[in-house]
Amino acid sequence: MLKRNSGIGSIKSSLVLKKKIIISVTNDLTTDQRVDRMCTTLTGMGFEVLLVGRKLRSSLPIKPRIYRTKRMRLIFSAGPFFYAEFNKRLFLFLLFAKADLQVSNDLDTLLGNYLASRLRNRPLVHDNHEYFRGVPELNGRKFATKIWKAIEDRIFPKLKTVLAVNQSIASLYNKEYGNTIRVIRNVPFRKNAGSTLTKSGIGIPENTRVILYQGAVNVDRGLEEAILAMKFVKTEAILLIIGKGDVFDSLTLLAKEAGVANKVIFTGEVPLAELHGYTVLGDIGLSIEKDVSINYHYCLPNKFMDYIQAKIPVLVAELPEMKAIVEQYKIGTYITSHEPEILAMDFDNMLNDADFLAGCRKNLETAAADLCWENEEKEMIRIFQPYV
Repeated sequence: MLKRNSGIGSIKSSLVLKKKIIISVTNDLTTDQRVDRMCTTLTGMGFEVLLVGRKLRSSLPIKPRIYRTKRMRLIFSAGPFFYAEFNKRLFLFLLFAKADLQVSNDLDTLLGNYLASRLRNRPLVHDNHEYFRGVPELNGRKFATKIWKAIEDRIFPKLKTVLAVNQSIASLYNKEYGNTIRVIRNVPFRKNAGSTLTKSGIGIPENTRVILYQGAVNVDRGLEEAILAMKFVKTEAILLIIGKGDVFDSLTLLAKEAGVANKVIFTGEVPLAELHGYTVLGDIGLSIEKDVSINYHYCLPNKFMDYIQAKIPVLVAELPEMKAIVEQYKIGTYITSHEPEILAMDFDNMLNDADFLAGCRKNLETAAADLCWENEEKEMIRIFQPYV
């Protein structure tokens, strides 16, 4: 171990010895909480961190962070040509970049990372945010799934350090490829419940209840049914949808066509630094994914954990990872159906059960203290410490 010396010489030595990590994702870096937390922790450990993603025409500006970011402009924005272009650009960037360690996030960044790591003889850490081949977007797309599987089959067994978002997904990959998978859950930093933002500040009367959904506005998240359910909700309530995604435009149109545009508010994307201020406005938080794929079956979404930090009782689909936490801490309940009229009854029943909500909020104090990044990052620090 190097001894600390005072003076300019020691400062120069510490700068020279700082290890460089390049972390890559296929998103635009604006709302990826998991990667932001990991970059923050790694920076705190003394690494020099560069996070690489892409830039879209609709991308929000990135507010200052304690680590560096780079967003690549690409010709394609979706589909096989996008993934091919992204991995080619990423490979070329990594091949000539100075780095001591690479971190790939999900299968869609793995090929470019793996090839560059082999050619440059760099260690590679791979993080699975989900069971990628089980995402709903690949349902029924046999050829695309076959290509992704071929890439994963060739590379995954050779990976030495692999992370996963929960134990269920870790077990799936371990059973399939035999790798030891370390679990780093999607839990946020500890946060205070307060906010300077008010309901009226975003156009909601203060006495109106807020049914909150935040996160990716994608297929099979139960959002179509939640919007249609607002036709039947008897409580004075608004459905607040925070985020963007593949079905954002179709959902805004659905709300108008269903005659509930006055009961549904779409904020679009909200920067990470501002998101908690919106989250605490919720009276109940939704995570009602449909059980249509392995990935959704074993999901443990960022939004679910964000609701816990904001002390918001949760209404969720009865899926194993979320159910385990709801049962352990008694912080919410489950929908009985995705049928809009029944879902509306679930909304009303929960919003009007004052004693149940009060009990959930009390239990959320314990859940929030346990399920925070300050606890979870200890495992991550153990994993990355050998690379320092």
